[in-house]
Amino acid sequence: MSNTERNVLFGMENSLNLAQKISERVKLPLTPIKKEVFADGEILLSSTETVRNSNVFIVASTHTPVNDNIMELLIFIDSLKRASAKEITVILSYYGYARQDRKAKGRQPIAAKLVANLLETAGATKIIAVDLHNPSIQGFFNIPLDDLRGQYVLARRLREKHKDFTVVSPDHGGAVRARILSELISDSVKIAIIDKRRVGTNQIEVLGMIGTIDSEHAVLVDDIIDTGGTILNAAKIVKEHGAKTVTIVATHGIFSKGFEAFEQSEYVDKVIISDSIDRTQLLEKYTKLEVVSLCDFISQVIIATINRSSVSDIYKGFRNDL
Repeated sequence: MSNTERNVLFGMENSLNLAQKISERVKLPLTPIKKEVFADGEILLSSTETVRNSNVFIVASTHTPVNDNIMELLIFIDSLKRASAKEITVILSYYGYARQDRKAKGRQPIAAKLVANLLETAGATKIIAVDLHNPSIQGFFNIPLDDLRGQYVLARRLREKHKDFTVVSPDHGGAVRARILSELISDSVKIAIIDKRRVGTNQIEVLGMIGTIDSEHAVLVDDIIDTGGTILNAAKIVKEHGAKTVTIVATHGIFSKGFEAFEQSEYVDKVIISDSIDRTQLLEKYTKLEVVSLCDFISQVIIATINRSSVSDIYKGFRNDL
């Protein structure tokens, strides 16, 4: 890194494993965060070292418990702002409330916009996000934002499998995501789409499959796996349409109901996620789960930010490596 300005790297408590990998890759030591918890539950966070006139990077995730993690991040950003940090870049590997990006009904909030406002008010000067649920969330910010595409690291792992895949979107809304992943794996990879419609609360009617999947290795792709009900149902449909194997890939593995349903499913052969949310404990317990790291991708973006170089060139490099 050629820039001589002082750069400081932090990792929030829920992202320490990813932050440590990034620290080793960018050759910036991970500065400890001092945390105090008061009797009434209030918290106080601050840097253990001076950050005056420094460019600060915070590796964070706002997954479960979402509200606690968001509040801790906001308090820490505020502490850095008041300690005279020059720039505060938040590497947000998972953006909580991203699915509340519009008013689906009257009197509903747009919480994704509220979180954007809070991050800016706290003092963030730039956001590096990973696979925002809706790319339009970028417009909620009045500060620079890089939305990194998790498909790049997922495609690299899939290519290592040396199989002929067909990429399947679980619904029409994910067709673009499926197309991007298919093109990253190979120009010859086909896509298919599960055609369904919602007929009631938690009730889905499957109308059919757009495209063929008979006797092929299927890759079901989504950005977020939460309870897993939708993607597990999609895996069943794909297997019933003749898929030889079913691999589920997603950037963010929340697994709010646990991973047991995936491990025990006869329709799922493998689940591949990124480490945007730390799932080290699940890896030790389940055989169907694989995790690929965002470390290299995020590290290159941090270096580009420090050196004021192009992030687009990083994407080109990833394409050339695939």
